[in-house]
Amino acid sequence: MLNWANRFSIFCFLDNCNYQFEEPKFEFMLAAGAIRDIHLQPGSALMQLQVFHNQKPGWLFGHLGYDLKNEIEQLETSHKPIIDFGVGYFFEPEIRIRYKNNILEIVSHHKNPESFFTQINNTETGNETAPALSAFSGIHKQEYLQAIKKIQEHIKQGDCYEMNYCVHFSAEGSINPVAVYNKLTELSPNPFSALYKMKHNYCICASPERYLQKNGLQLISQPIKGTSKRHPYNDTKDREAFNYLKQSQKEKSENVMIVDLVRNDLSRICMAGSIKVKELFGIYAFPQVYQMISTIQGYMLPSHSFTDALQASFPMGSMTGAPKKRVMELIDEIELHSRGLFSGAIGYITPEADFDFNVIIRSIFYNETQKLVSYAAGGGITFYSRADDEYEECLLKATAMRKVLES
Repeated sequence: MLNWANRFSIFCFLDNCNYQFEEPKFEFMLAAGAIRDIHLQPGSALMQLQVFHNQKPGWLFGHLGYDLKNEIEQLETSHKPIIDFGVGYFFEPEIRIRYKNNILEIVSHHKNPESFFTQINNTETGNETAPALSAFSGIHKQEYLQAIKKIQEHIKQGDCYEMNYCVHFSAEGSINPVAVYNKLTELSPNPFSALYKMKHNYCICASPERYLQKNGLQLISQPIKGTSKRHPYNDTKDREAFNYLKQSQKEKSENVMIVDLVRNDLSRICMAGSIKVKELFGIYAFPQVYQMISTIQGYMLPSHSFTDALQASFPMGSMTGAPKKRVMELIDEIELHSRGLFSGAIGYITPEADFDFNVIIRSIFYNETQKLVSYAAGGGITFYSRADDEYEECLLKATAMRKVLES
């Protein structure tokens, strides 16, 4: 199906990789081809998105880039992204395919959606071999340690409490995005995975994190803060890793700071008294890591639009820090590249203006024209962070991406 979808210049594939943490709305969903689309322009991007949806309420798929922050918090970006997806893009698909409970649903603006099922079955899979890239350029360990020291100086001065610091790696070369996606999700299946093509740019995403979901008036955010390395072939060490994360005061303090930040964001648009922490410090198992995930929910005031929820909460606190605006200024000052699509969100909007968006982490970015590949990783830095440990955690989060690209 993905090889078939790749004939289109635009497609978005969303995959929960069979995770059952909750009742899923689908096991996977594919949107391919664009009947109409909108490239959001900086300055009033969310207003443009709202108008676009209001004109013809329908299914929309696409992304929000990290630099949407500039219009939300009146900020600027000093650097350029390695691969530029723009501030945002959404499209209404020609074909939408949804799979759940062994039922495949094909919705098409063409007269014969059954023909697409036949086309998919007859599609050649092509060369499924993964690439063997090398010579990725990125930050050196000593530069990383110096950056952590600089962040902790800002914390000492009272500029911030926590900052999510990210580093980027890039290399020249060609890859097969479908093959890389299949390999990445085989190594590291995650509930908010996506393969997203926007003309010559691809995002190959194995994200474990939800940014924000809207169901009617209900909003749900599930920030991740807290990581511990799995030991799948050693039960004793694996249990120790689980217990470390469950008991660590450092990890809990990072997590609760972001929980409070999300509660504050949602309070701008939710009914008084409706915001609840449904789960605090939940420990969830993924192939490479244990993650600490908290779940916050609230109920929007009926007077607010779906873009008001995005305006109030983007970018996600787990990828910025606290206080959010000051931390984003420091991110722009200390990080060497603009984040671009990394730390943004991919997802969908329904005709009823419900939505679900992930957090774009654990992702590979590829420009087919430039033959350029990049990925990024990071972690939350606090006063108590040990720079060497943070460096190792950063590399741990990039393990699956490195294996896929460098093997």
